[in-house]
Amino acid sequence: MERCYENLAQAVIVITTKDYIRACKKLKKHPMDFDAKHIKKECLEFFRGSLFSSLTEVDPEWLIDKLDMEVGN
Repeated sequence: MERCYENLAQAVIVITTKDYIRACKKLKKHPMDFDAKHIKKECLEFFRGSLFSSLTEVDPEWLIDKLDMEVGN
């Protein structure tokens, strides 16, 4: 049963990273896009929040830096 929770935690993190990347890419093309700004802000709040810390031991700032490098920020 514990494995199910680990899979769910990983899925939440993967989906959030994909949302973050998608929002960053959209903001590169459309810097004033309100929805993309909002999604990026929510993702950053999640990465830096207590829920993320409870789901993984990954350093959130390291992850954000890696994602930004992937997008070219």
